[in-house]
Amino acid sequence: MTAPGNGSQIAADLRARGLDPSTVRRFFLKHFGMTFQAYARALRLGKAFEALRLGAEIDEAALGYGFESFSGFREAFVRTFGLPPGQSRSSDCIVVSWIKTPMGPLVAAATSEAVCLVEFSDRRMLEAQFTTLQKRFRCGIVPGTNEHLAQLEHELALYFAGTLTQFSVPLTYPGTPFQQQVWNELLMIPYGETRTYSEVAGRLGVPQAQRAIGHANGLNRLAILIPCHRVINSQGGLAGYGGGLWRKHLLLKLERGEHVFASVS
Repeated sequence: MTAPGNGSQIAADLRARGLDPSTVRRFFLKHFGMTFQAYARALRLGKAFEALRLGAEIDEAALGYGFESFSGFREAFVRTFGLPPGQSRSSDCIVVSWIKTPMGPLVAAATSEAVCLVEFSDRRMLEAQFTTLQKRFRCGIVPGTNEHLAQLEHELALYFAGTLTQFSVPLTYPGTPFQQQVWNELLMIPYGETRTYSEVAGRLGVPQAQRAIGHANGLNRLAILIPCHRVINSQGGLAGYGGGLWRKHLLLKLERGEHVFASVS
């Protein structure tokens, strides 16, 4: 990817295409959480990071991805990844991409080992989830993709088509011991079935911890894959869902074998 150029050049390019720069700026901030220039810079840093891991020289990585000087590259690299380029060859980073679905875009992230985040892009907790990822994995987050995100996109397409009932993409979900107990229990709920909060609490041997289980559900970073949407209240109501109750309702209908997405944009 070439360097994004300065702001006036980008604005001129947009106007030449019949686009209003301020409208494009607002759209990009809404859907990607950053300006186009910041996105392009982070994307180039991610590609440079991967090049270094594959054995490229530092100057080659810097100049090959649009940075005009090594000092500017090093400063941006340290700010993003928390370590200088020369120390990155054996480290990891989190790459983030956007996946279209019939229920709206998903933000998905993965390390080199596994998928670590799947969230609807309009979820209010998304920014907090990114902060948690940085603390849990102690590495930078940049736009990009890898084999796990490609597999995830393929499996999600099959899931929404109603032909996939079990995900096989590798997952990683560090948390407190209790959170991980809850999330592991959610993975045991079969496709097409639901459990109440009290049933989950009983299976974990903590019958009075329904509220804590609901809190752990809300902190689940792997929407759909760790199926917190399959947990309902004792009266059969949907209760809360970070992605919105309308999505929870449709996911459960999908898993009951109903065709629900023809009219969902």
